[in-house]
Amino acid sequence: MSGEQRRRRVGIVGYGHLGQYLVKRLQDDGLQHRLELAFVWNRDARKLEGAVPAELRLGKLTDFLERHADIIIEVAHPCIVQDNGESFLQAADFMVGSPTALADLGTELKLREAARRSGHTLYIPSGALWGGQDIQRLDDGGMLQALTVMMVKHPSSFRLGGHLGELAQGAHQERMVLYSGPVGRLCPLAPNNVNTMAAACIAAPSLGFDGVKGCLIADPNLPDYHVVETEVTGPGGFSVTTRRKNPAACGAVTGTATFAAFWSSLLGEDETL
Repeated sequence: MSGEQRRRRVGIVGYGHLGQYLVKRLQDDGLQHRLELAFVWNRDARKLEGAVPAELRLGKLTDFLERHADIIIEVAHPCIVQDNGESFLQAADFMVGSPTALADLGTELKLREAARRSGHTLYIPSGALWGGQDIQRLDDGGMLQALTVMMVKHPSSFRLGGHLGELAQGAHQERMVLYSGPVGRLCPLAPNNVNTMAAACIAAPSLGFDGVKGCLIADPNLPDYHVVETEVTGPGGFSVTTRRKNPAACGAVTGTATFAAFWSSLLGEDETL
């Protein structure tokens, strides 16, 4: 019997900044971690030309079975999770890079059931959430009473829908609170901006998307980093507050430190549902 273990084949769905980072890390460092690219898909296939070898490009997402991936990583949009996650889980483990999709209870239940039936695993990366495992342990012990996640970014870093988009446009002169309330109501309005909040909801299932509070703030004085503050409350006056500054180019949706955190999540395969 050979002592060499088979490489784990990774499919990447989405080729924005995070997808590009993961593809490059897999090409440069995958071998030492027994990982290799199975395919790369992007909604606009032209973006892959000259950047991804032709044999690794997947033209139609529905053809993913032909590439025999062991794990598929979504870093595109929540609609990919909602429309394709169940199919992915029938053939491979699935890492959800847009956990805002799980604010829809029907989507979460559908994916959980698909994972149960297939024996594959549904993973949620920690991303920009600091202390997610500590939150999960507190919740598992029945001691988590409240959880608030505040995210502060430059107005140009937001991709918002509905009235929040209009509010953000008016925040280029002064700091403005765009939203404060249950994370579940915010996810459909800011699906690309509040994945950190969604990850917190998943780490704290006793509170969930209805019980975890989110606060979204636009601040024109933050041109080169994002701020994530998390406040955890437990019994007897217990509380922990963390503040994370994540370097980011002006207008960037994702901070640079999140890229490395996502790669670490792939190596450790992070939290499971």
